[in-house]
Amino acid sequence: MITSEIIKIASNTSNVGLTNKYTFKSIKKNSICGDIVKIELIINNSKIISMKYETESCVYCEASASLLALKIKNLPVSIVKKELNKFKDGFSEDINFIFSKKFMDFKFLINKNNKKRLNCILLPIETVLKAFK
Repeated sequence: MITSEIIKIASNTSNVGLTNKYTFKSIKKNSICGDIVKIELIINNSKIISMKYETESCVYCEASASLLALKIKNLPVSIVKKELNKFKDGFSEDINFIFSKKFMDFKFLINKNNKKRLNCILLPIETVLKAFK
């Protein structure tokens, strides 16, 4: 169920728009629903300086991308990779996954009422992880 909190998160457009200035770039498509996420990451001294993105997607994917861009800013790449892999793998196995403090806000997106939208919510996370490969 789409809540006002999810719409509020998705409405934050401060990191929307690709700039063609990036250290890493990635595009990923959800094969189930067709959502597309494009991201650009700027890395300096092994820290994520910024994440810009564009989506052609549902509100769940948009909210996830918006939240992710805010949460990974100024974090070391090694920690982001570790936390996002743990996050992605944890949800694959258990919808009651315990969030790390940094990613606690994702709890608004993932719950028993919208677990069928998990692929949409994880798409931006998978796109960032793909950029680092």
